[in-house]
Amino acid sequence: MAAVSFSQLLNGERAVVTLYIVIVLFSLPLSLFLYGVALSLLAIFALFVEVRVETSTSLSQFKTRAGASSGILLGAVTLPTFMLSKLIQQSRAFSLHHVHLGELNYMALQYWAAFGSCFTVLMVLCLFTSDNTRSHSCRAWNARFGLVCFLIGAELLFLYSTTGVHAIWKLLWVFFHGFAAVKLVQHLLNAFPSCVSFGEALLITVGLVLYFGDMLAYTIVKPYGYMTSSELVFMQYGFRRSEIGIIIQGLLLGLLLYAAVLKYLLRGWDGFSSSTYSGARICIEKGKSVIFFASLGFLIFVIIPSWIHFVQDFDMHPLLWVVRFVFMEPVKRLSLCLYWVCVIYLSVLRFYNISKNSKTERILLRKYYHLMAVLMFLPAVILQPKFLDLAFGAALAVFLTLEIIRVWRIWPLGQLVHEFMNAFTDHRDSDLLIVRHDYHFSLLLGCALPIWMSSGYNDRPLAPFAGILSLGIGDTMASMVGHKYGVLRWSKTGKKTIEGTAAGIASVLAACSVLFPHLASTGYFLTEVSLSPLSLSLSRAHTRHWISLLLAVTVSGLLEAYTAQLDNAFIPLVFYSLLCL
Repeated sequence: MAAVSFSQLLNGERAVVTLYIVIVLFSLPLSLFLYGVALSLLAIFALFVEVRVETSTSLSQFKTRAGASSGILLGAVTLPTFMLSKLIQQSRAFSLHHVHLGELNYMALQYWAAFGSCFTVLMVLCLFTSDNTRSHSCRAWNARFGLVCFLIGAELLFLYSTTGVHAIWKLLWVFFHGFAAVKLVQHLLNAFPSCVSFGEALLITVGLVLYFGDMLAYTIVKPYGYMTSSELVFMQYGFRRSEIGIIIQGLLLGLLLYAAVLKYLLRGWDGFSSSTYSGARICIEKGKSVIFFASLGFLIFVIIPSWIHFVQDFDMHPLLWVVRFVFMEPVKRLSLCLYWVCVIYLSVLRFYNISKNSKTERILLRKYYHLMAVLMFLPAVILQPKFLDLAFGAALAVFLTLEIIRVWRIWPLGQLVHEFMNAFTDHRDSDLLIVRHDYHFSLLLGCALPIWMSSGYNDRPLAPFAGILSLGIGDTMASMVGHKYGVLRWSKTGKKTIEGTAAGIASVLAACSVLFPHLASTGYFLTEVSLSPLSLSLSRAHTRHWISLLLAVTVSGLLEAYTAQLDNAFIPLVFYSLLCL
């Protein structure tokens, strides 16, 4: 690393990520000083590993996505920084007595789990990456630097675990997340070659480990909660969650686990019924389809509802609870569903025909789906936010099921779904796994995550709109204006232009200047920002919101201009993080 020049070390993406981290660190209260030290260490170590990986060929057995940098720095710091910004927001709420100590401690545990997961993956990458520097002194310096980072990281985890009680359980819980993240990163890169970069794999796997670990904690709490007084660390910090959140979490995790088990079921069926005759092969495919749909139905109607009911104690079957919830306001919610169906049908039909019959570039065609997301989700966030939470979970479950059908070519829909999705892919997508499919997982998740994370206490009324604003408006305008009018490029090798970035930033600010007064006039602002005698005046709160908004829009716009990573996943998280400060 010592042999790398400064210009190579600090490229555009790394400079923006550094700015992002510095802004969050600057906003830290003194009570979270240890967390800031941990994030700084993680960023420095991630930069060290990124430079080492990009200058080495020892990890060539992992085929990452072509045309993208490793993205290790961005992938390693995004989720911990996101968690830290939420922790800053929770600290403000705790000082105003809007949340109790258990919620604050639980968010702290989630932060350290994210830190431990990313740090463990970085350590494994560092150990298995050979040092190509010629100088013996440089190799010795690199080895010492890696060892020092490891020791400091271990000491920080030890200091955190010794605060409060159950130190051994805290360390084991963080170690579990780190071990699971390493195994999952390795599996993702091996099972889906050329689909993701290291940074994208790190973000996806750490997010999945945190999501699964959270549900696992609640599952373990249930039987032990009646027999002991908080023997496990997450029991001490646990608190009752909303029914919608548990339903979404159980459904998505159940489908992900089902996808892992389905592989062995279908392979076993193929081995049992292998034949070379075409007629027999058709029967085999139909048998595979029967196995898939029968097992999927049993999972959705029996296994997942039983798991959810065990965790949350519903007063009825979870599916019946969903039906009752929808019909609490039948006119509004069914009308919204009808509106969504009409928008989806007209948009998909129109854009699919364009993709087949014109020479419109795929990157521009995909941006039209960002605008469709604005039309669909913006009214729902304002009018029916809880119903939108549930709808996002259902839509993600449907898309995940369709992706399983496409990958395994389940008869009779597999080939049709594959051909339809290919109409919107470009060179950045893999035929095996379409992770960048904008109207598919990444766009939906990018819009859903800020809304889900804003449930409970939220003193930033624009935070739920982070995905819609950054992707639906900012990213779309940046691409369209940059493609048509862009002349000045940010770099010699990149395609992003200064004109496009400026248009993206200006469009988001213009949208917020209209949205913010509308939220205030409808009372949405006052319901999201609970003012107390200790809190700021309304005008000063407006000023704080605009400062955080300017930072969020500028940094996320620059990140979109410089990064080659999965922008639909990274940009909303960065935007949301800075809005919470």
